[in-house]
Amino acid sequence: MDALSHSGAIMKVKLLHDPNNKRSRGPRPTTRIPIRPRRRIPPAKFAVKSDAQKQDHRYYHHQEIDFSDPNWKPKFQRDFENRFRLPHLTDIFPDAPTIPSTFCLKMRTPVTGDFADWYPSDEKWHGYINNSDRVLLKVIHYSSPTSAGAECIDPDCTWVEQWVHRAGPREEIYFKPEEVKAAIVTCGGLCPGLNDVIRQVVITLEIYGVKKIVGIPFGYRGFSDNELTEMPLSRKVVQNVHLSGGSLLGVSRGGPGISEIVDSMEERGINMLFVLGGNGTHAGANAIHNECRKRRLKVAVVGVPKTIDNDILLMDKTFGFDTAVEEAQRAINSAYIEAHSAYHGIGIVKLMGRSSGFIAMHASLASGQIDICLIPEVPFHLHGPHGVLRHLKYLIETKGSAVVCVAEGAGQNFVEQTNARDASGNTVLGDIGVHLQQETKKYFKEIGVPADVKYIDPTYMIRACRANASDGILCTVLGQNAVHGAFAGYSGITVGICNTHYIYFPIPEVISYPRAVDPNSRMWHRCLTSTGQPDFV
Repeated sequence: MDALSHSGAIMKVKLLHDPNNKRSRGPRPTTRIPIRPRRRIPPAKFAVKSDAQKQDHRYYHHQEIDFSDPNWKPKFQRDFENRFRLPHLTDIFPDAPTIPSTFCLKMRTPVTGDFADWYPSDEKWHGYINNSDRVLLKVIHYSSPTSAGAECIDPDCTWVEQWVHRAGPREEIYFKPEEVKAAIVTCGGLCPGLNDVIRQVVITLEIYGVKKIVGIPFGYRGFSDNELTEMPLSRKVVQNVHLSGGSLLGVSRGGPGISEIVDSMEERGINMLFVLGGNGTHAGANAIHNECRKRRLKVAVVGVPKTIDNDILLMDKTFGFDTAVEEAQRAINSAYIEAHSAYHGIGIVKLMGRSSGFIAMHASLASGQIDICLIPEVPFHLHGPHGVLRHLKYLIETKGSAVVCVAEGAGQNFVEQTNARDASGNTVLGDIGVHLQQETKKYFKEIGVPADVKYIDPTYMIRACRANASDGILCTVLGQNAVHGAFAGYSGITVGICNTHYIYFPIPEVISYPRAVDPNSRMWHRCLTSTGQPDFV
C-alpha cells in the first residue's frame, strides 16, 4: 500500500515560487530539502521488496540507474520531471493567445440593485495558482529499505525530491468562455459522489462564464448512439443532484472507437471534455486527447478518477472510497450481530476489490469486528494446519463466533476460471464469497462441529448511495480543479489529491496498472494487529 496515503504524513511541502512568471510550466522548484544523514545499507538488502513495491511507479527504472555515476540523482530527477510534465495546448499551438482569467471570487456589487449583476472589483485577487507551483510527491525519508513500506530509489535510500503540479485556477486562461462548449461524461460503474462532481463542474464552468454545458448520456456510448441525446446542464439543473446517489447522466461500459468519439465531438463543437471514470475510462480519455492532438484540435480533455476500489496510482484516495468503506461497515455490523447471536456463528462478508483489497482492509479496520481479512494481494490457504478453516475452528473454540471479510478478487485460485470478460475488458471473477461459505459449512460438518454460517454480499449497495461528507468535499474540489485545469490549457491530465494537496497528473502515469495494497505497509500491519489473524500459508 502507498505509505504516503494512510500512515500519517511526516512532512508536507508546498512551494510557491517564481510569482512573476505566470506562464512558466517548465522548471521544477529550485528550493532543496537537504539530504538527511543516512546509514549505509548493503546492496543485497535493497533487493528485498514485495511484488506490490516492485510495481510501484516510485521504484521505476531503479534497475536501469547506474548508481556508480555521481550524477545519477539529477538524471533521475530530470527523467521524473519529464515524465510528469503536463501536456498543454501550447505544445500544438505555441502562439495560442491567453486572456485574463474570468474566474475571480473577489466581487463587488452596485450600491443599489438586486445582486444580479456582480462583477470583479478593481482590487487584485490573490487566489490564483502559479504554473510553476509544485507539490512534493514523496514525504517520508526512509533510512533503510527494510523499513515498513519503504520506498527507496537507491540502496542507500537517498532522499530524492519528486515534484508534481499543483492544481487550481490560473491568472491567464486559454479559452474564451463564450466560445466554450463543455461536455461531461460518466463511464464504468457507479460510485458515490458522481453527481457531486458533475454538479461542481457545471457550477465552476458557469462562474467562468460558460453558457454551453452538456452531459453525454450513458458513458462513451452517448457519443455514437443515435437514440441518445445530450443533456443541457446548468446550475438550476444540477442544484440538488448531489442529494442522491447514482449518476444524473447514466453510466455504461465500453463504447465506440476513438475516431468516432472525436468525430462526434467535432460535429457537436465540444472543446472541453470532462471524463469521470476509472483506469479503463482514463485510458479512453488519453486516447481521445491524443486523437485531438493528431487532428490539431484545440480541445482540453480532463479526467476525474472514479473508483471505490481506491486503486488509482500515486493518489491519497479516490472519491467514493470513504463512503464505500462506511457503507461496508453496515454489512460487517450485520454479520457480527448474526454471528455473535448464534451458537457457533460465523459471518462472511464479501466486499468489492477486484485486484486490490483497500475496501476490505479499511472496512475491517474501521469496524473492529473482523477476525479474518482476505485480500487479493496476500495469498492464503483454505485447508491445512495453517489454513483459514483451521483458524475458524480455533476462533469458534475460543470466542464462540467469528467474522470474515473477503475482497471479491481474493483467492481466485480456489474458484473456477471462465476467462470471460465484461464490456470493459475486465476478467469475470469467480465468486470467492460463495465458495468460502460452502467450504466453511463442509469443513465444520466433516469435523462434527455445528456451525451457523451466514453470508452477506453488499457488493452494489456500497456504491449506489449518496456520498458522505468527506467524499462530498473531495468531489467538490476535484470538480472545481478539473475546470481550472481545462481553462489553464492542460489536456490529457487527471486531477487528484496527494499528501492532502490537490494536484494534476498526466493520465499515463496513473493508469499503467491498478494500485495494490503493499503487504509490507504499515496499514496492512495495522489491519493484522486489529484482526489478530496469522499467516494462512
